[in-house]
Amino acid sequence: MLCVALISVAVVYAQDKPYMVAFYNLENLFDIYDDPETHDEEFTPNGIKQWNETKYQKKLSNMERVLFDMAAIQKDYPIVIGVSEVENRTVLEDLVSQPKLKGANYRICHYDSPDARGVDVTFLYRADVFKLEGSDNIKLEVEELPDFRTRDFVVMWGTIEGEPFYFLVSHWPSRLGGKEASQFKRDACAEQIREIKDKLLAENPDTKVIVMGDFNDDATDASLVKVMGAKGKVKDLVKGDFFNPYFQMLRAGHGTLAYQDMWNLFDNICVTENLVNAEPGKLKLIKGKKFYGNIFRKPYMLQQEGQYKDYPLRTFVTNNFQNGFSDHFPVYIYIGK
Repeated sequence: MLCVALISVAVVYAQDKPYMVAFYNLENLFDIYDDPETHDEEFTPNGIKQWNETKYQKKLSNMERVLFDMAAIQKDYPIVIGVSEVENRTVLEDLVSQPKLKGANYRICHYDSPDARGVDVTFLYRADVFKLEGSDNIKLEVEELPDFRTRDFVVMWGTIEGEPFYFLVSHWPSRLGGKEASQFKRDACAEQIREIKDKLLAENPDTKVIVMGDFNDDATDASLVKVMGAKGKVKDLVKGDFFNPYFQMLRAGHGTLAYQDMWNLFDNICVTENLVNAEPGKLKLIKGKKFYGNIFRKPYMLQQEGQYKDYPLRTFVTNNFQNGFSDHFPVYIYIGK
């Protein structure tokens, strides 16, 4: 019944309430087939995780449940969802074809990236709201590592209610080898994103830029605050700045993933100042009861017992299948008038 309600509300009431824009790290959404071009062997029936059709279908169903329950908050599907850790377009087609997501009629903006494991970032979007004009994939440039293989940036641009929007989704390099030793890679991401934003706004100051992803750095880390220039307080914004709604949330103790009994907030959605301080009658970032950002977590998404009680319930712990969801919680913002 809810699925039908979502469809009807999306048609009738979409203009009367804010739109949801979301990001979710799906944690290794792989198909079951070996790709000889990538290191995906563990996610095959004969691999160490014994990844088979049954487990794959359970994973799809779990992702469907989370995304549908997020939609139920608004009684309307998110208009844009950025996702990471997906193997290819096929798994995305399988995901948007799940029964409870069919009503959104999501389109897919996907590019294969050179990541060694074969994982990509991508967008799902509702063409009835976001009018796509173009898209691209942009290679991450790390000066010290010219042959570095990692996830590309995926970008798309178009209009929402006639206003120009530019979306970018990325999954920054991990902290493998230690945070400090690997920091230059994430700084390169932050610098490149800032340059992209600055160029866009120089060409058209009215373009509203929304950048999202798993940054493998916290909202308060220097890569976001200093290199990317994402400020955490609205009062500090000047024209052309990035604003990070998750800065204050992290300081208040909220997080999207847990490690060694500490919460991190690697999953961020940053927006340009012109979306925060939009003119009356224009689309703008909508603040909730306390924060501009939101984290979606439900009890079923949490580990219920043991050493990792209340951590995100993952798909695997080492190679043991948990029938979980992801090691990250999804995040979302609202934009509206």
